[in-house]
Amino acid sequence: MVPALALIGAGLAAGFAAGLFGIGGGFVVVPALLLVLPLFGGDPHHLTHVAVGTSAATIIVTSLRSLRAHARRNAVEFDVLRGWAPWIVLGCAGGVLLADHVNGQVLTVIFGAGVAAMSINFLVPQLGDRVLTDRMPGGTMRIGFAAGLGTFSSLLGIGGGTLAIMMMTLCGRTIHRAIATASGVGTLIAVPSAIGFALIGLGQQGLPWGSIGYVNMPAAAAVAAMSMITAPLGVAAAHGLPARPLKTAFGIYLLAIAFVMLRRALLPTV
Repeated sequence: MVPALALIGAGLAAGFAAGLFGIGGGFVVVPALLLVLPLFGGDPHHLTHVAVGTSAATIIVTSLRSLRAHARRNAVEFDVLRGWAPWIVLGCAGGVLLADHVNGQVLTVIFGAGVAAMSINFLVPQLGDRVLTDRMPGGTMRIGFAAGLGTFSSLLGIGGGTLAIMMMTLCGRTIHRAIATASGVGTLIAVPSAIGFALIGLGQQGLPWGSIGYVNMPAAAAVAAMSMITAPLGVAAAHGLPARPLKTAFGIYLLAIAFVMLRRALLPTV
């Protein structure tokens, strides 16, 4: 009963966060999965990889649902997504290969540090208010940003929306258009990441019940199903509610998650 409620809660929260902030929901899903997956059995050393891979699988559904809702409001810049797409996918491949060569403890440290860094965007309003140019980056800068975005996000099992939003607002896009477009970034990252984690985990012994490689199908299905309900609600909130109090609350949540994850990795016996 407790595992089911945890997965349902994570799915509902991830869907709302995806629609509201343009993120894939991995910041919510990965910590929840790390609490629930031990109840599915398996070797504890694989749990972080399975949590990240499963999170990527859920983001496919969450981000697509969010993208469709934003697209109905004509807020998505599909030309930006087309320009970033090949380099994001390439970066995701690199991130998955890198994840295959680090153990669960190191991956947990990477996740905790990444979450702490991302919290700054939500807690420091000045970052979201600055505009450096009215043009999106092109050429080498676009390739480097998109590939780095894919690598970083696939390692963490997130949709990459926070970094995408930061880039777009710095380039003069409104926060609403940035959030809407970032929901599509989540799809571009999640598909290759989920496939990659499933492939690198094939043949591993001691995976939790119901896993295909590093993707746990029952957990992914439960979270994705719930996220479909709340993603449109998050989109509506993004277009109708004041963003600053919500961003501050989410930033504080990210800091708390970062602390818990780093403590888990660095002080596992405490």
